[in-house]
Amino acid sequence: MSGAGNDFVVIDDRSERIGDPPALARLVSVRRLSVGSDGLILIRNSETASFRMLYFNADGSVGDFCANGTRCAARFARVRSIAPAEMTIETGHAIVGATVDGGQVTLAIPPPEECVLDKPLRLGSGSVVHGAYLMVGVPHYVIFAEDDLWGMDINPLGREIRRHPDLPHGANVNFVSAPGGGSNISVRTWERGVEGETLACGSGVVASSAASLLTGRATAPVAVLTRSGITLRVEMRSSGETSVEDLRLTGDARVVYEGTMTPETLEGFDPEWVKKRQKAEGRRQK
Repeated sequence: MSGAGNDFVVIDDRSERIGDPPALARLVSVRRLSVGSDGLILIRNSETASFRMLYFNADGSVGDFCANGTRCAARFARVRSIAPAEMTIETGHAIVGATVDGGQVTLAIPPPEECVLDKPLRLGSGSVVHGAYLMVGVPHYVIFAEDDLWGMDINPLGREIRRHPDLPHGANVNFVSAPGGGSNISVRTWERGVEGETLACGSGVVASSAASLLTGRATAPVAVLTRSGITLRVEMRSSGETSVEDLRLTGDARVVYEGTMTPETLEGFDPEWVKKRQKAEGRRQK
């Protein structure tokens, strides 16, 4: 499935047959040798919501929250008659509400748990970068780009900030263009767990929209153009100088294909070796 370009392997695991999800995530996420994805989503039963969603990043790490992934899980559950059109989803972050309308899914997201609109970070070069830090289920750092957003190379700065010592849990790094203070912004995200840029990041879109609203760079509702060329919509209202409420994220969640994985999907290669070589090749090309 794909949510605005964030792609996932989604499996109905209500029988809990998958015993080692992190290992499975590392294998199926390798592009060209296996299925290829930004992460793995398992659907399981829940005692407190319509269903429970487990999310694992491409590197096998657990993701407490993935907004685009949650939207895909909602669409999957609706298509498979696991949940009604209006549902609740138990995630590692919170129980969130979702509404499925055809291929469009809207999430009701809890307000950011932490919001620091100016959190400067000193880089290894000695220079200082200024950005906002928000916890939208997972940590995000938001930088407002002054240069051409689509022409800039976000990899070096994204890679360094992602593991910055002043961010104890690391962070997803969002680069934002918010021209004119209107209702349209553009966002590119360097994601931890994937360890590179993705075509979209739902929680990053929310964090970027909230930071843009609270700093006067945008008005709500915010239309957010992502790297995939697909626009997501964020509804919210400010409830103080550093807080927003009534957060809703709307966008596409598409079923790309359904199928059966063969044993060869998971055999005959080392995912860590492949990913290390890909990263090294990417650095050489820069």
